[in-house]
This record gives sequence, C-alpha cells and structure tokens, in this order.
Amino acid sequence: MELELHQVELRYAALRRRDAKRERALLASLTELGQQSPVVVVREASGRWVLVDGYKRVRALKRLRRDTVAAVEWALTELDALLLTRLMRTAEADSALEQGWLLRELHERFSLSCAELAKRFDKSESWVSRRLALVGELPETVQELVRSRGLPAHAAMKHLVPLARAKAPDWQALAAAAAAHGLSSRQVGVLATTWVVASPEGRALILENPHLVLRAEEQSRQPKDKSPVERLLGDVAAVGAIARRARTLAKQQAQHSARWCLTAELRRAVTAAEADAGALFETLRTEVADVG
Repeated sequence: MELELHQVELRYAALRRRDAKRERALLASLTELGQQSPVVVVREASGRWVLVDGYKRVRALKRLRRDTVAAVEWALTELDALLLTRLMRTAEADSALEQGWLLRELHERFSLSCAELAKRFDKSESWVSRRLALVGELPETVQELVRSRGLPAHAAMKHLVPLARAKAPDWQALAAAAAAHGLSSRQVGVLATTWVVASPEGRALILENPHLVLRAEEQSRQPKDKSPVERLLGDVAAVGAIARRARTLAKQQAQHSARWCLTAELRRAVTAAEADAGALFETLRTEVADVG
C-alpha cells in the first residue's frame, strides 16, 4: 500500500545509529531505481501508522521531497513488531547501546519489567539491567554522538561510561572531541586514560590537538635503546636459558629412545657451541678480573 509520509509516525527513529555512508548509497539507489522494498508499519488503536522498520528509507524519501512511501502492514501489536524486527536484523549486530535504547523504550512505553524483558530477549535480568544502566549513565548528548556514528559505540561503553561514573571533570568535552576527529575506540581509550590524570592544561591540549597527544603516547611506548652493559646482561641470561632448555630436551630424548645417540650434525653443533661458550666465559672472566 501507499502511505502519505505525513501519516507515518516516526516514533522509534532514535533507536538506531545512523551511517552517513549507507544513507548516501540508499539515496543514490532511490534516485536511480525508486523504492525497491516496502517499509513496515503497524496500526495503533487511534488509526495512526507507526513505522517499525525502514527509517533510512523514509529519511531518504524526505530528502528527495517525495510525498508517499510504499509500506506493508504487519498484523501484530506494536510491541511484538518491534521485537520481531530486532530478531530479523542480520546485517550487523546491535551494540549494547542500541540494545539499551530499545530496552528503555520497551520498559518506559510498554511498562515491561526487567524480568519480562529478559524473557522476551532470552537473556538474564542482569543483561537487561546493565544495558538500561548504560543508557541511563551516558547523557543524551553523548548518545547522540554514537547515533550519528561520530563516536564508536564500543568506545562509549568501555571508556566513557567509567569516566561518567567517576564524574571525571569535563569528560563530555572529550567525547565531543573524539567524535569531531573520528577517533577509533583504541584512541579514545588512550585519551580517556590520560584525561583522568592530566592537568587542566593537559586536558586543554587533548581537546585542541588529540593526535599530538596520541603520537606522544605512541612514542613513549617505543622500546628504548639499551646500553652495552644491558645488552650483555641480556645475552648472558639468554645463553643460560638456552642451555637449560637444551639439557631438558636431551634428557627427554634419551628417556624416549634407548638407542638415542648423537648424529654427526648434532655432534658438530655441540662442538661449535662448546667452543663458543668456552670462549665467552673465558672472556668474561678475563674482563672481570681486569676491572677488579
């Protein structure tokens, strides 16, 4: 059926993240081929149509200044239709934030308890409560950054929720900067860790030039050049470790094979190793005596 766009209630537009790249591709497809698949609606008691699936298509049609949309009606309650659309989504897994948005909507609009939600989603009550807490702890401004895909959902969950719980100063400014610069979840994690211990001047630098801070952190993790004494200590320790490992292997081989004997190749290797080790220890003793 064809519906006028003004007849369709866009009640659940905030439950999914937006992907600008996909929306541009859909806009191009609709321009060239027209609408290929109908959106899904249910009819509420008042007679108004509620859109449960197809929000990207409706947004694209509005951008093209179309007046109507092809739709199919599901003979389901609004609640059952929402749950069914979630079960049918296979293109990408929902993030915990998106799950939290849907759970909050079902909890508030349909008065479903945590126990009822857990049963509907085939999850534990703690799974439900964690996601409800997640969307309850992140302010709407930060959640909007996730919806627009400027801020990775994983970064918000793993790195920004702890800042919110700890009431870190001005942490929402960090979220906005991360979204503006298109930072990855790992990069947000680095900056969040730095943010907690940084001075006000350091936080200002993070906001102004986060990539400079990230480069400095990367360089600090680079292995530093060792002194000759440190390299010598490492080499001598490695010689000892290799010797202990070789002794263990030789004993194991002898236990597993009563006819075990040194091959010609192994005999040559043993002779060379013995000569090299002997020369090393003689040099060390000589140099230690001279220094003494």
